[in-house]
Amino acid sequence: MKILLVSANRERSPYPVFPIGLAYLAAPLEAVGHELQALDLCFEAEPETAVTAALARFAPGLVVISLRNIDNVTWPVCRSYLDGVKGIVALCRGRAPVVVGGSGFSLVPREILAALGADFGVVGEGEELLPLLVGRIERGESPAGLPGVVIRGCDDFLPPVPVERIATPARNLFDVARYQREGGMANVQTKRGCPFACVYCTYPLLEGRTMRLRPIRDIIAELRSLRADYGVSYVYFVDDIFNYPTDFAAELCRAMTSERLDIAWSAFINPAFMSPALLDAMLAAGCDAVEYGTESGSPLMLRNLGKAFTVGDVRTASLLCREREVDFAHYILFGGPGETAGTVLESFGLMDELEPTAVIAMTGIRIYPGTPLHRTALDEGFIRPDTDLLEPVFYISPHVREQLTGLVTAEAIKRRNWVVPGLEVNISDAMLDALRMFAVKGPLWKLMKRLSKSRIKPL
Repeated sequence: MKILLVSANRERSPYPVFPIGLAYLAAPLEAVGHELQALDLCFEAEPETAVTAALARFAPGLVVISLRNIDNVTWPVCRSYLDGVKGIVALCRGRAPVVVGGSGFSLVPREILAALGADFGVVGEGEELLPLLVGRIERGESPAGLPGVVIRGCDDFLPPVPVERIATPARNLFDVARYQREGGMANVQTKRGCPFACVYCTYPLLEGRTMRLRPIRDIIAELRSLRADYGVSYVYFVDDIFNYPTDFAAELCRAMTSERLDIAWSAFINPAFMSPALLDAMLAAGCDAVEYGTESGSPLMLRNLGKAFTVGDVRTASLLCREREVDFAHYILFGGPGETAGTVLESFGLMDELEPTAVIAMTGIRIYPGTPLHRTALDEGFIRPDTDLLEPVFYISPHVREQLTGLVTAEAIKRRNWVVPGLEVNISDAMLDALRMFAVKGPLWKLMKRLSKSRIKPL
């Protein structure tokens, strides 16, 4: 069957993100004999025109649309992407059946399928499931009973089954060089699954709580291919946590060092599992920046958010980076359960003490069904069971709800290393375009130390 793979993501702030989810689907579909073409809408000025042209040119028997996110997860300046995707689905359904999947879709699958008007949905990992679904569609059989498949107009649904072996994504259908040029890096995944219990996090819902590790030889082969075949010089490891399990992370770093890949990289790090030996292994393997998912500088808020580390861990992990003069950033979430003006100021105080290269802060926490935060919001009456969560709804502690934006703005603007996307402190589309003029590889926040003073764009 001829299958058109469509990446619906058009968000380019702060970087365009390579559609790795679709790349993971391409190889298993080709392995069973399907003919594929890909349409990446990220760089299309007129997406509907591009879709119409692709349908006419390729005449697919099936269209698979990947929905990475349903909105930009930023409050109070929030953008939903669903209306744009709905128009694309309508164009495609006039020519072929439409399957929708991706991480964004998997969070609220029944509701999104109904809202978009697509024929089928794939929940969770699709590498093993999608070929089975396509086979049934091709044979004219009902896909009912396939775990993870949502069918338009059908209420029956079986939970998805996680894949046992994570293969290597096939990138040849996409413009890898453009993502490297305009985004500054390629994305690589080393594992799936998250055993932790952060109250807001969707990783356990999307990938399960059982951690599945890719064979290190496969990761090294993928990195080697990115360097040799696509000229990639910078990689971001998109794992929820790169440094857990620590033995696996250390072994991967040693393998990268042995290979002499000439690739720099960065990753998201849990402060509790950063040791001097591991950081040294990371730096030897090419790591040049570290991102800590800290979320708060308040001991109370770390507990309330379900974090598996302490303020002491955050201090120790930060000191390791400062001693080795490696750029590091902390990510902060303001407004979680129990947040007060006092706990907000604790976070600012800790960041002042640690002096990271950058602090990236978000106000409000997006509520997703099935998370502990969703249950908290229901218990507090912040939302109701029938609240539509397709539209972005952000939890903000009642203790700070009326003053959060003003307090965070007033404090962040005093500090040149703070970035607050929702409040546009030290960030805007124009600023991002200017930063890209430096042709930086890796996270743009590494350039924060070049800024002379804080800036705010009025809302």
